[in-house]
Amino acid sequence: MRERDFWQLIDEVFGPAYGRALAREQVLPTLDGRTPADALEDGDEPRDVWHALCDALDVPDAERWGSDKYRQTPPPRR
Repeated sequence: MRERDFWQLIDEVFGPAYGRALAREQVLPTLDGRTPADALEDGDEPRDVWHALCDALDVPDAERWGSDKYRQTPPPRR
């Protein structure tokens, strides 16, 4: 997953306004107390950041992947 894909999923799964606010403001313990945006800026893998955000918000696997592109072949977890 590329960072561009991460932001597309943010928009599709959470909606553009709410999703962008989550990425900037939601501090996650699994990201060492950083926000998803901070983790991406620090060079964390977008796939790992995406899973951390979805896990924290209890987003079911079936609802994590937005468009058909990801539903067919979701990026694997590490």
